[in-house]
Amino acid sequence: MQPLNRLAHSHGARRHDPAPSYWNYKMQRLWLTPVFRILFRIGVPVLVIGAVCGIVLASEGRRAALAEGLGNLLDQFQARPEFRVSLLAVEGASPDLADAVRAQLGVKLPVSSFDLDLDVLREKAEGLDAIASAELAVRSGGVLQVTIVERQAVAIWRDNGALTLLDATGHRVAGLASRADRPDLPVIAGDGANHVTAEALELVAAAGPLVARLRGLVRVGERRWDIVLDRNQRILLPADRPVQALERLLAMDQSEDLLARDLVAIDLRQDKHPVLRLGEDALLASRRARGLVPNTDKKEKSDL
Repeated sequence: MQPLNRLAHSHGARRHDPAPSYWNYKMQRLWLTPVFRILFRIGVPVLVIGAVCGIVLASEGRRAALAEGLGNLLDQFQARPEFRVSLLAVEGASPDLADAVRAQLGVKLPVSSFDLDLDVLREKAEGLDAIASAELAVRSGGVLQVTIVERQAVAIWRDNGALTLLDATGHRVAGLASRADRPDLPVIAGDGANHVTAEALELVAAAGPLVARLRGLVRVGERRWDIVLDRNQRILLPADRPVQALERLLAMDQSEDLLARDLVAIDLRQDKHPVLRLGEDALLASRRARGLVPNTDKKEKSDL
């Protein structure tokens, strides 16, 4: 049994307060905050990882070794067989143009697809005059496929004796050795004629029955066209609305058979007053009819 004085002392002692302290209470409330828990669970590991990385990367030797190891892993990954390109296929081009595309690209096979810059290769392919556009893609089976859209030659440009094939936009397609190699295409000549190829094609399309006699179109002063026909006939068109002027001439020719006569040139630069230049025989006959030249005189060359 305990002494009475001890029991009295124990009953008179101060009881323990179960409530948390002020700072303990604050910490419990802070821990219950979702933002704090997220920051604590994420921020602390990030700080630890950052500290470890900082210690490891503080040494230049360890940094170099780490970079070399990562580079080797990357090289081994890119050199895997499934990423290897072993074949170059060119579609949409003639055999000669396909060979030119292969030479232009200069891709040494086999090669990893990671080492191919398709944009640069596309620009190289489109650098050829005969190519309007090109698309490149790496297909399954290790095939680098090049799809080509060729430029279509629609006219021959004669410039200082050299012959050049042009497309509808006036872009160069290729050189031409002889006019006889492409007798199906019209010929245009003169400075700046290649820049207005579309207008020349409109005139050829509007020529209608004259196409069989058409020898070519000549750009004059970089502002208007002359149509050259066989029998050395020339049609001088105005700078403005040349197609309409040609259509009016065709209407006159249909009604009066104008172009079948002995004419050197028909000047249409004035809408309402076309000027006819007679040939040598027609001029002489006209002068004889007016009594200006005796029948025994020799032929003269002149313009009316």
